[in-house]
Amino acid sequence: MARFKLYIEYDGTRYSGWQLQKNAKTIQGVLLKAAYEIFKVDNIELQGSGRTDGGVHALCQVGHMDVKTMLAPEIIRMKFNDILPPDINIIEVEKTNPKFHARHDAVSRSYVYIISKRRTSFNKNYVWWIKDSLDFAKINQAAQLFKGMHDYKSFADKDSEEKSTKVLIHNVECTETANLIYIRIIGSHFLWKMVRRMVGILAEIGRGKKTKEDLKDYLFKYSTEPAKATAPPSGLFLENVYYQGDKISEEFKIPLPNL
Repeated sequence: MARFKLYIEYDGTRYSGWQLQKNAKTIQGVLLKAAYEIFKVDNIELQGSGRTDGGVHALCQVGHMDVKTMLAPEIIRMKFNDILPPDINIIEVEKTNPKFHARHDAVSRSYVYIISKRRTSFNKNYVWWIKDSLDFAKINQAAQLFKGMHDYKSFADKDSEEKSTKVLIHNVECTETANLIYIRIIGSHFLWKMVRRMVGILAEIGRGKKTKEDLKDYLFKYSTEPAKATAPPSGLFLENVYYQGDKISEEFKIPLPNL
């Protein structure tokens, strides 16, 4: 039995998230189906670095796969991509330590969220179009409050797999172009729907409906307000997953050209 590390990109529009589910099409499910077709064995384990919700995309999801095979990593990559639909792509496959775990060994992750300031015909599955005028300076200033260790109970749905709601956010970077706002968030890990609620509250601040002081309150005491402001999944991209020894890129991956 060999363990392989997989680097995966996908458009999550047609899928009910990463995690395998009964009666739903998921990224993990499609990958496993392809794996069984390639390796013709009964026992394959394939795990990801974390779950992404339905409609959320990945520029570089990381997974590990246990399978008995003599195929070289590059041949495995090509065989996967011959079978997979066009909205899922294996970027790279490499043989790895049998003890490597895509989720448990990850030390940080980065997400990029894209807000569109104009209506778009071609990119609606990859942005959140906000009709209202947004104050970028207020968004950027408020975003810096997320940095550091905070309790994100107000920003997450309950999850039986998570023992703590405390998360260390290393950096939040906001960039504005003519028609887009990019919000890049780097953290130790992320809770269920956490990034979408962080972005939702920042959008409310940009609209002038919430303030920095409101955001501070949500970080110090539980509130249901962030849940009401949850941003749609379409604009969210898992950018990268980092492991011990990896250097976090200062330049984030831009999923889309400016509209």
